[in-house]
Amino acid sequence: MQKFVARFVKDESGATAIEYGLIAALIAVGIIVAARTLGTEIATTFGKVTDELKTANQ
Repeated sequence: MQKFVARFVKDESGATAIEYGLIAALIAVGIIVAARTLGTEIATTFGKVTDELKTANQ
């Protein structure tokens, strides 16, 4: 039983998996934030272009 407990305490594979999961989650959050920001900027730019084209055609 002592060997089992000692092996369990030394085993860090679960901690490593959790760390990789946290890193992946942080990267995903960064990508989502960047995509939303970029999407908003692109929408604004297309809106300005549309307004300019409407003004030019009148």
